[in-house]
Amino acid sequence: MKTSGNSHILGILPCALYLPLVVSFEKVTIPAELKSVVAKIAVNTTSCSVTCGLGFKLEEMCEITPAGERRNCTLHRSDCLTSWVCGLLHFTIPVGKPFQFSCMTSDAVGFSSRAYSYTWRLAQGLITTNNVLFKPFKNPNSVIRFSPTRESDAGTYRCDVWLLKTFRVIKRVYFGVRVIRSDLVDLNFQKSLTWEQKLAANEVEGNTENSTHEEVQEQQHFWQGELFYECLVGVGSGVIGGIFVSMALCFLQKILR
Repeated sequence: MKTSGNSHILGILPCALYLPLVVSFEKVTIPAELKSVVAKIAVNTTSCSVTCGLGFKLEEMCEITPAGERRNCTLHRSDCLTSWVCGLLHFTIPVGKPFQFSCMTSDAVGFSSRAYSYTWRLAQGLITTNNVLFKPFKNPNSVIRFSPTRESDAGTYRCDVWLLKTFRVIKRVYFGVRVIRSDLVDLNFQKSLTWEQKLAANEVEGNTENSTHEEVQEQQHFWQGELFYECLVGVGSGVIGGIFVSMALCFLQKILR
């Protein structure tokens, strides 16, 4: 009897727990006002304009009716931050040439009126991203200018961009600067090419029909130089051959005597 009583009680208990849920769900009703509410949500968005640091993205905002229709769509521009570490950029600069680099793009600077702060550090004479090797470098702006560039300017410059509103770093970028002497290396790649290499490059680019007057002159100088070289080799070979023949004849005459 006790067993049947206990089982009867256990059977009634789930029903007692389930009954309030059924009653509560039956009382929930959606107001008529909510059925006609129009929500404005982002239906489409672009990727961030930059892969690191502060950028922007475009969002298409539309009103969605209860029937699922889109209306009054507009484009909205907003901030985005994919990653705040931008890595290392390399530059090779001849001595005496003016040069400058910036740690903020024009889009990010002109996007809004929020203020930024810039902190620079320098690892002089080294190309590295090891933060232990950097020392403070005084420059309150986002741009560093060399006018002119000196050998002592070589090294790695690290720029941290701070958003003053939240005092948070939104970008860190390294600039590796190599400074070379102008009399040691000529960075003009086109100037160092031979005429055949320039012709091959033009054929690859499809510019064989648009040869400039300068290229034609270079071609003429090239063939003139080749012709002069061939003539010089021919004359020299003839002179040397004549000398050897004369020596051989003199030697034979001495033997015959």
